[in-house]
Amino acid sequence: MKKVIIFLVAILFQIPCIFSQNYNQERTALTNFLIRMYENSPFDGVKAVEDYDNAYLMSVVKLDKTKYKGDSELNRVASVKAMSQASRYFNGSDITSDLIIRTSEKEGEFSETEIIENIREHSAGYVKQLEQLTNFQSGENEVVFIFLTPLNK
Repeated sequence: MKKVIIFLVAILFQIPCIFSQNYNQERTALTNFLIRMYENSPFDGVKAVEDYDNAYLMSVVKLDKTKYKGDSELNRVASVKAMSQASRYFNGSDITSDLIIRTSEKEGEFSETEIIENIREHSAGYVKQLEQLTNFQSGENEVVFIFLTPLNK
């Protein structure tokens, strides 16, 4: 009789464990899909992606982890860069470009040409609703962060 009671108690305690793996399964599937999408064609910046029911703005940031002292600094820089990318996507930016061409002649037949191009980008706005979905190692020193925010269809 004791064996039957112990067996029933053991079964009852294992039932909640069976259902606990289903927690946030859609988010895990979305994360795995976005990682596979990134690994097939790596990029840095923002991209609009859709699943069956929702549309998302995905912001990908690649950082060299040797340039930062610790993980908190690395995470903060990734978060700020992702917010900047999303702000440029939502609010736009003004881009100006200057092209300077210098030509100098040297003694003889040779002339030297130097081309300098200055590109400036200015963006105003702030997007704070980004959620860090995941980060993973890509290469020896590179860490890839994926941030996500829902878009209105």
